[in-house]
Amino acid sequence: MTQARGIRQVGYFDCPGGGQVVVSGTTAFVAHMKAPHGTTIVDVSDPKQPRKLAELTIPAGCHSHKVRAVDGVMLVNREAPPRTEVSPDFRGGLGIWDVSHPERPREITFVEWKGLHRFTFDGRYAYLSPDLDGYRGNIVMILDLKDPAKPEEVGRWWMPGQWIAGGETPSWEGRAHRCHHPIRRGNRLYVSYWHGGFVILDIEDMGKPRYVSGLDWSPPFPWPTHTTLPVPFPLMGRQIMLVADEDVLRLTKDATSSFLWLVDITDETRPTPFASFQVDGIDGSPQPEFTGCHQPAEEVRSTEIPVAWFAHGLRIVDISKPHAPREVASFVPPVPDGATRVCSNDVCYDSRGLMYLIDRLRGLHIVERV
Repeated sequence: MTQARGIRQVGYFDCPGGGQVVVSGTTAFVAHMKAPHGTTIVDVSDPKQPRKLAELTIPAGCHSHKVRAVDGVMLVNREAPPRTEVSPDFRGGLGIWDVSHPERPREITFVEWKGLHRFTFDGRYAYLSPDLDGYRGNIVMILDLKDPAKPEEVGRWWMPGQWIAGGETPSWEGRAHRCHHPIRRGNRLYVSYWHGGFVILDIEDMGKPRYVSGLDWSPPFPWPTHTTLPVPFPLMGRQIMLVADEDVLRLTKDATSSFLWLVDITDETRPTPFASFQVDGIDGSPQPEFTGCHQPAEEVRSTEIPVAWFAHGLRIVDISKPHAPREVASFVPPVPDGATRVCSNDVCYDSRGLMYLIDRLRGLHIVERV
């Protein structure tokens, strides 16, 4: 049963579970969680009746759950699936596709790495988290796609200790300190770094990204940092960044659920957390993974921020009073068949103001604020 407050469902597209959804014009691109499903391209010109245009499939032992599409160019990731044996035929990296005719996607080229997680793309440059030989964990890379057939690396940055081939020694165990994905605003990259917290990079010279500041709060907080999203306008005279921790791979087994942070970056050399938002009803008791915060819509259009909140669906968080963020609307879709609860994984806008909410297990809901 759908639960909604201040949000109305416009349409629904039945599809396998997804990791990300983006919309370009009247075309939605859904990146799926599990093979053989790779990316589904959907006509949403009539949002009440979304229609599949094409689907890219992938081999078993491959994970392609992230996608971006700008001006007829689509980027998709390829990485080893989590907690699954990797196929000997696995090829990790970045797929670059021509989707100027979305019903007939055509691969332009493939950039091979060990793997690639999440990324952003502005139509010219891609800001990525590749997994490269010689490094422990994913790093930051900027790729120039002026000619999509001949992508060129512009610059890279890594947390000191990651470049083991260069003689660096990590101060941490395993791959916990790794780039999740960078988001650009102006000449800065705001980079989530999983259990390494986040960093702010100066990319005035893209060839030499420069560390400005960073903050690592896990520990004491148990969740990895998923998204660092700068707000493109001041709030009460301050520059603010939203930071979403992901409710997975906790450092402690008895943790409660992750939440959304507000961080003051007016002095960007001293990022200062000063407020947080948690869904009403989630108390301090231990909760299963995939209960709490995951991902805000990365296009900030107003002080109302849509956030995919795993088992609690879509929450609209008003940050107009940044010291007291509050929920103003919500939408919890029906539980998919075979599941015990929803798992809302990603949300985005289109040019009409509609919101697209993809479930990690099944289904894409198209909704609007009312």
